Amino acid sequence: MESKNILIKDATIISNEIKKSSLLIQNDKIVEISDKLGLNDADEVINASGKILLPGLVNTHTHLSMTLMRGLADDMPLDTWLNNYIWPVEAELNPEYCYAGALVACAEMIRSGTTCFNDMYFYMDHVAKAADESGLRGIISHGMIDFGDEDKRKQEFKESIRIIKKCHNTGNGRIQVAFGPHSPYTCSQELLSQVKREAAKYGVRIHIHVSETQKEVSDILEVHGKRPFEYLDEIGFLGSEVTAAHAVWLSKNEIDIIKQSETKLSHNPSSNMKLSSGVSPVSELLNKDVCVSIGTDGPASNNNMDMLEEMKITALLQKVTTMDPTVLNAEEVFKMATIFGAKSLGLEDQIGSIEVGKKADIILIDGKSPQLTPFRNPISHIVYSANGGNVDTVICNGEILMQNRELLTLDENMILEAAQNASEELLSKQ
Repeated sequence: MESKNILIKDATIISNEIKKSSLLIQNDKIVEISDKLGLNDADEVINASGKILLPGLVNTHTHLSMTLMRGLADDMPLDTWLNNYIWPVEAELNPEYCYAGALVACAEMIRSGTTCFNDMYFYMDHVAKAADESGLRGIISHGMIDFGDEDKRKQEFKESIRIIKKCHNTGNGRIQVAFGPHSPYTCSQELLSQVKREAAKYGVRIHIHVSETQKEVSDILEVHGKRPFEYLDEIGFLGSEVTAAHAVWLSKNEIDIIKQSETKLSHNPSSNMKLSSGVSPVSELLNKDVCVSIGTDGPASNNNMDMLEEMKITALLQKVTTMDPTVLNAEEVFKMATIFGAKSLGLEDQIGSIEVGKKADIILIDGKSPQLTPFRNPISHIVYSANGGNVDTVICNGEILMQNRELLTLDENMILEAAQNASEELLSKQ
């Protein structure tokens, strides 16, 4: 197969250092970073003068197809939100709805600079199809819930294994599959223990919600006599292959357990704030060298998937909670959205930083905009000033998905119309 070269010329590159240079992509990888690269070194040249080049952002916890429920149930507690609104709507989902919702989510992620996501939901082969068509990288998992019902548990494993066999390592390796037990309060111990065994058997990761609310903690304490992470540790569930979303209500002992087990965490500040779930002790976790990344959660509880916006909220929430303006500086937050995100998904050797040999998952931010002027401190600008509207170009796996703000892999008008129609039809069934 003939190789394809793309030269990104004269960008301000955020890597191990910040420098103005050029970058050469060959097929799906970064092969050279140098200020000596010339126009004859590539088949295609992107003039990146005045632009900031950084790794594609990594969203480590979301539910893509919940775009269809955006704005459905705002301003209410998690239990009410789930039981009275979300779960009844989800009972009416079908593959076509989830495909339409995932497509519009992929367009939103591309437009706001996310190149890799970690998704848990339903009809995940259709989500994989959407992700493959968009050109994004992602780990998908079927959301498993059994509430102690043995027949339901068997069905959840049947569906999860079907998705693994059908979708794992598809899309030129961009699409991977994980097991997705929903949470310790919706999954039996039998399900969680079997997930651990099956994940080892298939060589895949695990994605779960843990300790999102105080009620969850008190319910687990009442049933199992231990807090959620203590319970999961006791049954041998935790480990480096586990990404746990939320981790809001943690004891000192649980933080030690998370650290010792090398469990990865996904912090979802906007969703936690909107649902009044609480504030995860992110700065304390990072001080203990726990790997904490950032996720938007689903578009029904955020209500967008803008990781640039999420970075700023992550920083500000820790500062106001600790009453310490020095906590969680811009550089730390930037790492949470890039290399820590990659590490949270077991992909740190492939993505998350701008290095020769890594996959070409790259975004360009247009520095010539009012909120990024004067152009002084690139990382500060990315974390505190930029939003998704500043993303100019998105490349994933060496393929250009958006250039000069124009989506190249998706027909945006068509997918917006399809998502609107799918949402209206879905909600009309209530």
